[in-house]
Amino acid sequence: MKYSMKRQFAMMFIMLVTGTILLCLILNSTLLEKYYINNKENALVKAYYSINQVSSEGDITSDEYDIELRKICEKYNIHVLVADGESEIIKASMSDPEIVIKQLFDNIFRGVDEDHLLINADNYKMQIITDYRTKTGYIEMWGVLDNGYLFLLRSALEGIQESVAISNHFLAYVGCVAIFVSALLVIWLSNRITKPILELADISERMKHLDFEAKYTGNDKTEISVLGNNINELSETLEITISELKTANNELLKDIERKNRKDEMRQEFLSNVSHELKTPIALIQGYAEGLKEGINSDDESREFYCDVIMDEANKMNIMVKKLLTLNQLEFGNDIVSMERFDIVSLIKNYIASSDILLKQKEISVRMEDYSPVYVWGDEFKVEEVFMNYFSNAINYAQGEKIIDVKVQKNDQKVRISVFNTGSQIPQESIAHLWEKFYKVDKARTREYGGSGIGLSIVKAIMESMNQEYGVINYDNGVEFWFELEQA
Repeated sequence: MKYSMKRQFAMMFIMLVTGTILLCLILNSTLLEKYYINNKENALVKAYYSINQVSSEGDITSDEYDIELRKICEKYNIHVLVADGESEIIKASMSDPEIVIKQLFDNIFRGVDEDHLLINADNYKMQIITDYRTKTGYIEMWGVLDNGYLFLLRSALEGIQESVAISNHFLAYVGCVAIFVSALLVIWLSNRITKPILELADISERMKHLDFEAKYTGNDKTEISVLGNNINELSETLEITISELKTANNELLKDIERKNRKDEMRQEFLSNVSHELKTPIALIQGYAEGLKEGINSDDESREFYCDVIMDEANKMNIMVKKLLTLNQLEFGNDIVSMERFDIVSLIKNYIASSDILLKQKEISVRMEDYSPVYVWGDEFKVEEVFMNYFSNAINYAQGEKIIDVKVQKNDQKVRISVFNTGSQIPQESIAHLWEKFYKVDKARTREYGGSGIGLSIVKAIMESMNQEYGVINYDNGVEFWFELEQA
């Protein structure tokens, strides 16, 4: 992402570390030398008091005094010169005391440059000088001890400047390592911090496309986890609300159509019922009269007459049930409940329940092992649509006796198709397939007890959900299909 939070967090952290190290380098370069000089001034003053105390308490020419003097020089990293008033060197720790003592007397009798003077006390003075021979800078302190001897303490500035340079170099090296380690650390931290945020972004993206299966799975107690749990609750609420809205929308569309179609459908329904029930009623009446009049007195004939009457009565019962279902759908008395469900699971369960019938008729069913496909619709009515398609496929399967079931995604739609090998449907009959009581092959339809209402129920159900349906002829069979909105 161009404006990745992880990248911004990493850059801010690295810039902060880099800025801190650069600030330290700048402060080192400008203030560290002054700080060292100030420390050296304090060290020279302490050395002065130590030398003055030792000189006052003991014999300045003794070995004990030499040892104490050496301790002071090593402790404060300085050179010492002690002389009497006649320029006689009493003690010296530098390699060229004759030259230094000359410098001492020059300082005492000629004075010093006020610009280089650091301390001006009663018994001693301190200044910064440059040795004219070696061009080396020193901090010098000179004056008079309590016992009357003259003294000069000297510490080279070069060591201070070198220490500052070494400190800056070391800080630069440490800074580079720190920046590198910080970069690795911040990458790890930013990944850990932004991972749940990216997970929430992915969930919200899927919710935008009405996919409510994604859930936040974090179990910590941070603000991000609270946000993730709130998004989970929002997802569930949205799914329920959308389901209710789709149901209400379907009901509204049906109400508008219902007012315009009620009278026409009522007349058509009565006409069709009268026509379709006329034949079975006539058969029942005829065979019942034959039994009463004893046209055939043998037991086998009477049993045949009874079987015909029972068969026709059963067909009438099935037809009336289907007509009542169709009537409720067409008149809008049956509410379509739009819900989200897995169409693949529904199909597999129905095929499994038909296994015995398929084996009896020696029909093989082919269907890929689809992963779950979620759709919007009335689950019970969608099952009835599939049942009509599948039962027709069983009754009309011929030749290889194969039924092929497919579930195909197309944009925001899911197409479910049922194909069976066998004869094609005549072209002139395709337009009438969905009409009530229409039968392409009346003899065969009556043979398996069909009423010609099944596809009319399919039509009514699919139109109640405002979805497409249809039929396609192939060289080796027929395919019926319907579509649902992808969830």
